Amino acid sequence: MSQPVRLLSFSIAFACILLSLNFGLRSSMGFFMEPVSSEFGYGREVFAFALAMQNLWWGLFQPVAGAMADRFGTVKTVILGAFLYAGGLAVTAFSDSAGSLNVGAGLLMGMGIAASGLGVVLPAMARMVSPEKRSFALGLGSAAGSAGQLLVVPVAQHFIAAYGWSNALLLMAGSALMMSLMAGSLTGSGGQQAAQGNTQVRQTVKEALKEACTYPHYWLIVVGFYVCGFQLAFITVHMPAFLADRGFTADIAVMSLALIGLFNIFGCLLSGSWAGKYSKKNLLTLIYALRAVAIAGFMYFPMSSTSVYIFSIVTGLLWLATVPPTSGLVAQLFGLPHMGLLYGIVFLSHQLGSFSGVWLGGYLYDTTGSYDVVWWSACVIAGITALIHIFIDERPVLRLRTAQA
Repeated sequence: MSQPVRLLSFSIAFACILLSLNFGLRSSMGFFMEPVSSEFGYGREVFAFALAMQNLWWGLFQPVAGAMADRFGTVKTVILGAFLYAGGLAVTAFSDSAGSLNVGAGLLMGMGIAASGLGVVLPAMARMVSPEKRSFALGLGSAAGSAGQLLVVPVAQHFIAAYGWSNALLLMAGSALMMSLMAGSLTGSGGQQAAQGNTQVRQTVKEALKEACTYPHYWLIVVGFYVCGFQLAFITVHMPAFLADRGFTADIAVMSLALIGLFNIFGCLLSGSWAGKYSKKNLLTLIYALRAVAIAGFMYFPMSSTSVYIFSIVTGLLWLATVPPTSGLVAQLFGLPHMGLLYGIVFLSHQLGSFSGVWLGGYLYDTTGSYDVVWWSACVIAGITALIHIFIDERPVLRLRTAQA
């Protein structure tokens, strides 16, 4: 193996470890809902709203973080994100009011996740590899996040049981700081370096935004990713409480999220591989249609530990499978120089959906005593999203087609 190839392999590996920590830590937050709410006498809406704010701030800060990475490089952006992430977990550990929860678990964690997560690291990984390997690299990065959910969620649950929820959050804050050590592997992946060796016509940020915002097919991608966020965030945060209400033990909830994380690895790798060979919009249509079918089956048939595990496996295969074709579609349409910014806007829509899913889950539970309305809503909008993607034109924009000609 040549020296450049070896260095590239190490860079990809460290990027994957970074994404595992980023994704795994936030996926564990649902297990803090019950102990925090019980200790302070909150309804579930209070903690759910803080996590909804986390998703909202994550989305609002993502275009900013993407633009920072495009302009100043990924390393500086990820280091900033790691410290914000750790600070948010520490503030949450000492929270004794709804306001401090909103600052810690909401604002700081949301900004930290944005600056150190998929929206910043995936464009960097896309720049590391050749175009024919780009979709697979995006799938590998997404799979790494899934591995984090598989590995970190059980550890977080053990920390809560052994040390209490506050100390568990402090231990997780220390883990978040480790992401800054992994950031060095992304050296040289900034947008300026990538653009220098690129044959595409250079654009300013203003020109890139104008081109994307006046392109209707871009907005179909934006609208579609809203639904992805709605479903994933609702399940991540409310699945443990939902299963507890149905009489299942915490071990089954842990196993459910672990199975989602495990099979998400396979789903991301398959999606990344297929997105490089087949139509990305058709792959997204299939994924959203299968999600609708899976949710309908889960809610319609009698619920048992077996059905929970089957649903978790199917959901895992479809979980982050949307990320490689969605992010790859943005790169395919507009090119790489401003991918961090443009994918950040798409991801903002995802996080608006996440805010809706998390908050509505808590609100509707407190008002109706059930999560059923949210589950069926997630089913219906998944079917609508599958139809939306049929109409996307996945050819590069005219600017790129002209340059290639």
